[in-house]
Amino acid sequence: MRITLRQLHIFTAIAEHGSTTAAASSIPLSQSATSAALGELEAMLGASLFDRVGKRLQLNETGRALLDPARSLLDMARTIETHFGMDGGNPGAPLPARIRLGASTTIGNYLMPARIARLLEAHALASVEMRIGNTQEIVGAVLRREVDAGVIEGPCHADELEALPWLSDELVFVVAAHHPLAQPQTPCPLAELRKQRWLLRESGSGTREAVDNVLLPHLGNFDLAVQLGSTEAIKQAAAAGLGIACLSRSAVQDLVDLGRLALLRTALPPLHRQLYRIRHRSKQFSPALALLLEQD
Repeated sequence: MRITLRQLHIFTAIAEHGSTTAAASSIPLSQSATSAALGELEAMLGASLFDRVGKRLQLNETGRALLDPARSLLDMARTIETHFGMDGGNPGAPLPARIRLGASTTIGNYLMPARIARLLEAHALASVEMRIGNTQEIVGAVLRREVDAGVIEGPCHADELEALPWLSDELVFVVAAHHPLAQPQTPCPLAELRKQRWLLRESGSGTREAVDNVLLPHLGNFDLAVQLGSTEAIKQAAAAGLGIACLSRSAVQDLVDLGRLALLRTALPPLHRQLYRIRHRSKQFSPALALLLEQD
């Protein structure tokens, strides 16, 4: 076999960073060695892999066809190194030394820290690297094999990935404790909800997709809305009296307990959404990853 993992590693780094200089810094190698490795790979394949656009390198059709198989081979090589302790772990150990996980915002901030703590308490040699982003960003990271698996709040629309039902997440309505709607004993009617200012996540967020799916059939539209880029920002805005938020109970329970947020009763039925574990269809969860993402 003439193609080497080193060449594929350099190729994927260039694809991700857009230049041999930036790729060289990430590997790390010298810029000249990175350019030479790319030239060797293109010569062996008999085809160029990038279009040169100014100082940037952009994947062409051939490069795009090579990218996913290259990432798959590199991912399998990392798995072999981990299993045999070549990455600093214990050879033959049942748990790999390193877990790379992607988590959408609510899950990463409010559900995963306690799970990671339990895993590391039981298996001190395991380590976890967690990337947090919105659902679309995590799906992209799993597709590019930048993480071993992802946990997301919305549905996954990528055919290359397998989405496995994980946990059921309760959604609740919250307002500031001093908000006029926080006190009534009867449920807030839909007509009143339509008049309120809503605090929403950005498009691409699993929370936003869940809220749209649940509320828009009843409200028709969010006539008054403020869009904020994180769940934490929405919580604090709601606590300041800026409007109503519909968020995971796990995300708001701390401010509810502190008396800064109040749960709002509505005429709507209890709201739940399905959380998912996602992975490449060709990839299995390692024992440590399966333990970390076990269903309670």
